[in-house]
Order: sequence, then structure tokens, then C-alpha cells
Amino acid sequence: MIGIIDYDAGNLTSVKRALDYLNIPGIISSNAEEISSCERIIFPGVGNAASAIVALRRRGLDKVLKDAFDRGIPILGICLGAQIILSHSEEGDTECLGIIEGECRKFIVNDRALKVPHMGWNEIDIVRQHYILKDTLPQSQVYFVHSFFPQPREEAMVYATCEYDRVFPCAIGRKNIFATQFHLEKSGSVGLVMLKNFSTWDGKPC
Repeated sequence: MIGIIDYDAGNLTSVKRALDYLNIPGIISSNAEEISSCERIIFPGVGNAASAIVALRRRGLDKVLKDAFDRGIPILGICLGAQIILSHSEEGDTECLGIIEGECRKFIVNDRALKVPHMGWNEIDIVRQHYILKDTLPQSQVYFVHSFFPQPREEAMVYATCEYDRVFPCAIGRKNIFATQFHLEKSGSVGLVMLKNFSTWDGKPC
């Protein structure tokens, strides 16, 4: 069973709908004990980093995520979930979960033709192989909606990048956690392949 963490950050039903389409059992829950008992965890979300951290702590879900990581449970972060697994976010000058060392940075573009948030379909460049990226073609198109992006401290934790005025990390990971800045549940067949891979991932990087 895959547990989808509910912390008032939206986008949960579309993730559950994608799992249902793939016939993968999953539940949406804000209950710490229920999420802790799941074999895998999806940590999605859209919204503000500061308010998301408050909601996680209020429900004890921050501890659930850290404990699950320590136990080797496979975890998948999506969008906001890829940002607040880092140490710090520039959004609200927020201390985050610190599962991956690094910072979530604000998107600043120099090209006036480009707008923030970065919204819509864009190509990704796979720079390091991972089980979840298996069968994903180079330069695959995925769907983004974000004003901030994850920047791990170590380059070895970056698995894919995207270019929007600048090249930025869009898929990151460490041990049994993997996270994408793009929305898997809105990325068509490419996102479905990654979700399917996650459902059988044993938590090892490759």
C-alpha cells in the first residue's frame, strides 16, 4: 500500500487518480500512524513552504517522513514535496526537513519573455540513472508549475535537470528518497511510467 500524505497542500486526488489508473493500491491520509504503516510514501504538494512545514509538524508528519527515511521506506516527493525535503527554503526563509542537504531557491529569470511561475511542458535531461527513471526517454516532456526549485548541496544527488532561462535540478534523490519538481500525475505517459516504477522500487538508488 502506498500512503499519500495529506497536509493541506493540495493535488492529492490527482495523484490518487493516477495510482488508480495504474491499479496501484493507495490511500490519502493525514494520520501519522496510518502513513507510518504504509510500504511506500508519496509526498506531493503545491503551495507555500512555510505553511506546509507548519501543517506537517502539527500532525506529526515531519517525524513520520524522517523516520520512514531512516527505516529505508521508499519515498517519492512531488513539486512542493521535492522542495521541503531540503534543509532550507528561500520561500519564507523556512527551515525544512533536512533529509537532503541543500536549499530551495527562488526562480529569477533574466529573459523578460519568460515568466515566473515556470508553468507548462518542458524537456528534462537525465544526467544520472535511477530505477524510477527507467524507460524514460532523454528529452522527455513533463509538466511544471513552480516559482522555486530544489538545489541539493551535492551534485551527485541530481538525477535530472531542466532549462528555463537557466539549467536547474528537477529530479533529486538520496538513498530511499526520490523527488521531482515536475508533476508526475500531470505528465501523461512519462509520469505514469515513473509512478509505476516507484510502486516496485526497493529504495535503492539504482
